[in-house]
Amino acid sequence: MEAAIERTVSKRQSVIARMREDIQAVLDRDPSVDAAWQVFLFSAGVHAVWAHRRHNWLWNHGFKTLALLLSKRMRRRRGMEIHPAATIGKRLVIDHGMGLVIGATAIIGDDCLLYQGVTLGMTGKHGGKRHPNLGDGVMVGANATILGNITVGDGAKVGAGAVVVRDVPAGATVVGVPAQVVSA
Repeated sequence: MEAAIERTVSKRQSVIARMREDIQAVLDRDPSVDAAWQVFLFSAGVHAVWAHRRHNWLWNHGFKTLALLLSKRMRRRRGMEIHPAATIGKRLVIDHGMGLVIGATAIIGDDCLLYQGVTLGMTGKHGGKRHPNLGDGVMVGANATILGNITVGDGAKVGAGAVVVRDVPAGATVVGVPAQVVSA
């Protein structure tokens, strides 16, 4: 019985530690925020990430219908659609976020920054891995679209409005339609 209580307390502490980490990530990267309490109360992006974690847990533990139902509810409330099967790393910051779409097989690394209107979508080819992979520290500008089973390397930047249909090397900056590397 004591071991079960210790596991529960440990899990609760790790959830709180992760929430603090998320709040600090927003404070570090969003100059418009002055205090942790503002992030906790008002950041739609942080609330979407926290909701996704709950939905993802449900999805991975066999409650797929409930996970989908709750994710659709979040879509209506927050204006962001994140599929419960998507894999999201630590300290993801979603700035503004309205219109954000993250598909089911998308994988997002740690310390990424996504702006409003970003789509991590598929090309229409069905089956298997259909959505992009973002490495650690990737920044994706407003209204950028990244399509298909491609990889955006660690530390890469995707300019606002870009349409990415090919892999992006680590540390590169891409812009345009279709996106082209402008600095590496």
